[in-house]
Amino acid sequence: MITVLSGGVGAARLLRALRATSHPPEIRAVVNVGDDLVLHGLTICPDLDTILYTLAGLNNDQTGWGLAGESWRVMAELEAIGGESWFRLGDRDLATHLYRTQRLASGATKTMVSAELASTLGVNVTLLPVTDDPVATVFETAEGRLSFQEYFVRHHHAVRVSGVEIVGAASARATPAAFSALEAAHRIVIAPSNPIISIDPILQVPGVRDAVRARRDDVIAVSPIIGGVALKGPADRLLAELGHDVSCVGVADFYGDLVGTWVIDEADAAHEATLRDRGYDVRITTTVMGRADHDAALAAAVLS
Repeated sequence: MITVLSGGVGAARLLRALRATSHPPEIRAVVNVGDDLVLHGLTICPDLDTILYTLAGLNNDQTGWGLAGESWRVMAELEAIGGESWFRLGDRDLATHLYRTQRLASGATKTMVSAELASTLGVNVTLLPVTDDPVATVFETAEGRLSFQEYFVRHHHAVRVSGVEIVGAASARATPAAFSALEAAHRIVIAPSNPIISIDPILQVPGVRDAVRARRDDVIAVSPIIGGVALKGPADRLLAELGHDVSCVGVADFYGDLVGTWVIDEADAAHEATLRDRGYDVRITTTVMGRADHDAALAAAVLS
């Protein structure tokens, strides 16, 4: 069994690649909830839903979020009557949020709802929110303090960030299922998700970082930075704005002693010696997913 620390698109694609191997292991994904929000009275969990839709084969690969073949009648009507519509929710996507919100109101947890949705959609990867408690990623910017979705969607992650706070993380409790997934896994994988806003909110929940560090020799991470840039999202910009080197080495330094083995892209082969000097094992392969042969090569590097 392997456990994957997971954010959104990068994690979803890696999980898909791992599941597509000829003999896939049992996979559990411990998922970030720092970008969850309540909007229109609905509880929305973007990273959980991106992974859910991707593994169910329903995702929109062009946008990286939402459902393929979506329609937008509700949003159009909401905008026409002057409602808040900057965060776009498709008509089919709304069903997920309505279901989750109704179940939470009846006493279910996010962990329970995630299992129910995965079962309904035939997803055979166990999706585990790192915590069922409220946690929120907040950005310090020139525009003031912004919630995750205000920064990411409303401002198109185009404002400079001077600090990131994971509000509620210190008092949150990791779920027993998340802890069990970390302790029982024969390998822990850190997905190529944004280290600052997708993986660090997981690690900041008390006990999680220590649990990962205790398994360092069994931890393998895939760099989300290739040739000094992120393929999607603001990871490269955030690393630079917060004083980190924008490279696979900078990401390795960010995680420090949590990781035993790094998987880096062929474009970054020149960094292999530096990473080995820092005490890491290194595997080099293509890390750009989206083609079957690339996905298979990356999955093999992670699982070998």
